[in-house]
Amino acid sequence: MDFETLKAQCLECSRCALAQTRTNVVFGTGVPTARVMFIGEGPGQHEDEEGLPFVGRSGKLLDQYLEAIDLDRNKNIFIANIVKCRPPQNRDPLPEEWEACMPWLREQFRLIRPKIIVCLGRIAAQRMIRADFSVTKEHGVFIEKNGVLFMGTLHPAALLRNPRQKPVAFEDFVALREKILEVCPETYDGVERD
Repeated sequence: MDFETLKAQCLECSRCALAQTRTNVVFGTGVPTARVMFIGEGPGQHEDEEGLPFVGRSGKLLDQYLEAIDLDRNKNIFIANIVKCRPPQNRDPLPEEWEACMPWLREQFRLIRPKIIVCLGRIAAQRMIRADFSVTKEHGVFIEKNGVLFMGTLHPAALLRNPRQKPVAFEDFVALREKILEVCPETYDGVERD
């Protein structure tokens, strides 16, 4: 299956109850050949309305952090979520919703073949890295799983609620840039740098 076929099938998904309350499926956005992938928990209201991940206030903050380390969702990364439809009232996704949606994310991984995956927030990190992962204690640490490096960092929405954590999260992005230069420097090919 190619990327466009996967996207077309995902946009028609009705595997769980979230399909009944969504406005749009949020498949993901970015470069299908990216070596760096960002994974969030699930779409919020703005994402549901626009059909794109991280487009509200937290998305703007994420874009600022990305820009600071020469990453751009339109040039050299891919951004997706564990669940592709918004849980009502932005509640945490239920286990049956994760399970219904994980095949989409696994297929995205298979086609994109990222070398580095950044989990944005506790829920993404606990689903992707380890069930007892503590994003407040283990953020910025790279963990290898099946030849892919995973890192958990604070969710941009959490940073908006607690701005004192912004410098700590930014350090994670600086560490990410160093790891990209070490593991997949081609990420920066064709990207203008200062």
